[in-house]
Formats: sequence, C-alpha cells, structure tokens
Amino acid sequence: MPHALIVEDDSGSAAMLAEVVSTEGFSTAVAQSLRDARQQLAFRPPDVVLLDLTLPDGNGMELFDNVDSRECEIVLITGHASVETSVQALRLGAADYLLKPLNVDRLRAVLDRVRNGGESRGRLREGQQMAEAEGRFGRLWGRSEPMKEIYRQIGRVAPTAVTALVIGESGTGKELVAHTIHDLSRRAKAPFLAVNCGAISPQLIESELFGHEKGSFTGAVRQHRGFFERSDGGTLFLDEITEMPPELQVKLLRVLETGTFTPVGADKPMSCDVRIIAASNRVPLEAVAQGRLREDLYYRLAVFPIELPPLRERPEDIPLIAEHFLESLNTRENANKRLSERATQLLKAYSWPGNVRELRNAIHRGFILAEGDLIDADCLPLEHVAGTMTEPAAPGAQELPRAGSFTAPSGGDSATATGEWLRETSVRDESQREVAMTGGDETGATATSVASASDSAPQRPLAITIGMTIADAERELIVATLAHCAGHRERAAEMLGISAKTLYNRLKQYGGF
Repeated sequence: MPHALIVEDDSGSAAMLAEVVSTEGFSTAVAQSLRDARQQLAFRPPDVVLLDLTLPDGNGMELFDNVDSRECEIVLITGHASVETSVQALRLGAADYLLKPLNVDRLRAVLDRVRNGGESRGRLREGQQMAEAEGRFGRLWGRSEPMKEIYRQIGRVAPTAVTALVIGESGTGKELVAHTIHDLSRRAKAPFLAVNCGAISPQLIESELFGHEKGSFTGAVRQHRGFFERSDGGTLFLDEITEMPPELQVKLLRVLETGTFTPVGADKPMSCDVRIIAASNRVPLEAVAQGRLREDLYYRLAVFPIELPPLRERPEDIPLIAEHFLESLNTRENANKRLSERATQLLKAYSWPGNVRELRNAIHRGFILAEGDLIDADCLPLEHVAGTMTEPAAPGAQELPRAGSFTAPSGGDSATATGEWLRETSVRDESQREVAMTGGDETGATATSVASASDSAPQRPLAITIGMTIADAERELIVATLAHCAGHRERAAEMLGISAKTLYNRLKQYGGF
C-alpha cells in the first residue's frame, strides 16, 4: 500500500486531507512541524508528501533537502499563492502546487499518478539503457554529448509534474522532446495533445484551448471541448508559445496557477489536471523584451528549461539519425536501400539550417531518386545538400542586406498584387522541384536553375515606411524574404525565424495559395 505523509499545522485541515488520501488507498501519517516531518521521513519513507508552505518552525520548502523527489512526489499546499513561490517550489522538485481551499478532484489526480510511479521509473531505466546501447532515448536519437545532457535533463523532469519550456531552432525536435517527457512520466497512459499557437487564428485560439458552449458566438452550433479538457490527466504541448495573443497568455497563467479554466460562453469554471510543456524557437527573454511573451508567464513556464542543440552542433549524430529515417522508409516501402559512404560524408559536412526536419526530407528525397538499392550523393537533393556545400556561390547570387536595400516582387504593394506574385512564385517553385526530382537534364539544368532562381525573380525595392501598419510591414518583409529565397518557403521561414506552418498561414492570408 502506498504511503502519504501530510505535513500540516492546522489539525482540521490535516484530518480532512488524511480522510481524502486514505479513501484513495494510501496509508497516512501526519506531522504538524518540520521537526515532526523529518522524524516521520526517517521512520517510513513516503510515496507522496503533502506539504504546507507555512509551518510553526519554518518554511515548508526547507523539507526538500530531506526528500528524494525522484522516489517521492512532493505536493506543496498554500493559501498564499505567488508566481515566485510556485516557481521556486517546482524548481526544487515539487510535483505540483495546490491552493487552499483544496480542489479535491485535482488532489485525487495527483494521488492517482503516485500509484503509477513504479511503472514510470521502470520506463525511465529502460530508456537510459537503450540510449547507451542504441543511441535512442524515447523518441529521440543521438549519442553525442549534447544529446546525452538532454537525456539527463528529461530523466530529471519526466517523473515530476513540473512545467517545462523547450527552446530550440525550428526542426530540432521540440515536440519529440515533449512527447518523450510524457511517455516517461506518470501520465503516460493519459492523452498527449499538441497545439501550434501560431497555426490557429487569434480569433479562434481561445475556443480551441478552452472550448466553448453552444450558441456562445456566431457559428457555435454545438458545444466544443477544448484542448485543456481533452488532455485532462495528461500533457498539453503548446508549440510556438510566443505566437499566443497576450490577452490569452493571461488566461493561460490563470490555468497554471489555479488548475481551472472557463470555456467561452460558460458561467462556471472547470477544473483540469494538465501538465504543460511549452516550446519556442525564439530566445525567450528576447521575446519578453519585445512584448511577445509575458514575463510572469515565462517564469511560470520556464521552471525547467531545456535547450536543444541544432544539428550542426552534433554532426556525429547525423549518420545515426539518417539511418533511422532510412530504416523507417525501408520498412514502410518494403525496400532495402542504404546510404553510400560518399553520401554519408556529404550529410555530415552540411550545416543543416533546417535541422533534423531538413535531414528527414533529404533522406526521403534521396530514397525516391535512388534507382537501385544504393543512395549515392548524387541522389541527394542538390539545392539542399550538394549545391550548398560543395559548390561556390554563383557569381550573381545575392546576400540578404541588413536594411532597406532588399528587393521584393514588383507590381504595387496591394494585397492583390502580392497574391498574384506569390502564386507566380509558387508555380515557379514547383517547377524547380519537379526538375530536381527528375534529376534535371544531362547538362546540369537543375543546378543552374537553383543557382539562378533568385536572379530571375521579379523584384522591387522593399518599402517599409514610418506609419505603416505592423501587418503591412510584416507582409512586405515576408514577401521580400520569399523572393530572396527564390520562392523556397522552408528556407524563407528559417530566415524569418518562424515555423513553416506560420509562414504558410501568412501566405494563405496574402492570397499565395
């Protein structure tokens, strides 16, 4: 039978807690001071500690030094909530942070997770063994020292209920990190849901996150369960958190603090037990300074920050990851293709601005282009690998200017003209991809078309003036960057520091699709 230690100086509250905990199948012990709690810990190590923040002989957080948070969950209980104390408690290893008066349903959810702690620790040990033997940890691959450090961090945070902030360039695998944390946690049997905050219209994101009642707004013909309600008991991954509207960030902070939310059009709040893992490809403190991320929300999310290394900083992992992608393709297509030594060296030498996502796409294209079982360097997409790495820049190639002198499509600055140019660029881009997929002609037409693509694009000066709206300035910059990248959307998104999904959404608004 699992054991719970209740550290609470109010005898009435302690008795109420003991009753709830015992009905959940736990044996209980009560301590009314830090001194009594240390004695109880020495007498019988608990599976969970319900710890009041204010005690007669000190602060409850002083007890953290006496508890191994990897073997025992600590749930901090207080009637005086603040961002500072909650963040401090979670960083010290608290599994959760409950406010008085207690939400009994949320407490029961915590106790339910404690019962699954043995399975979680077993999965974690198995993951660590696989990392040593195969270079795989959960859904992640790599044997380099930077990745081993990431595995250690995941191993520390996964058994807890701590919020985490995953930081890294686009394509580094932030969602895979979040999913691995979920798989190794005590919530593994509950849902894992992912939402891209930059891919949902600002007018709809509140409804998507929190749900809405029937008739709450025009078009709400039925009740809708939001991501928080659907992921109750599990993990919610909020990608591109800096793209969330500031007014919604306030409501998210409220959910993190109280464990409750109110659907659009509802009168009563709903409780939820959801672990939040957020991600951003921006530098968080820069996003705070720019007003894209609330400072109080940042500190609440970044209880446990995990910074992913770009692929160029761990080139020794490239062959392992490439073989993993190739094995998946072979299994799916019932094939037996392999990379040549020259192709492997070429992959290792490339800088991979698109990181693991770009590597996966390159392997997939090479798999398609290879006529036999051997994928040679010539089969890899030239515009992604060979042309960028092994050939000098074309004489007429452009570099991105620092300000003002860039060129963008001609034809006026109206939305109509922008849409027409984007559609023209899309057609030209698809034509170049078709040539690349067929290998080009024998005289090297593919390399020529890629090298000269930016020169052939219709261009005009980039016009961003004082008084222009932010939306119009953003459109000008996106269109100009797309022109510079010869219509290549993935490269443009990387240069702009946004995800491909966000870029696609913007282009759709401009009439580019």
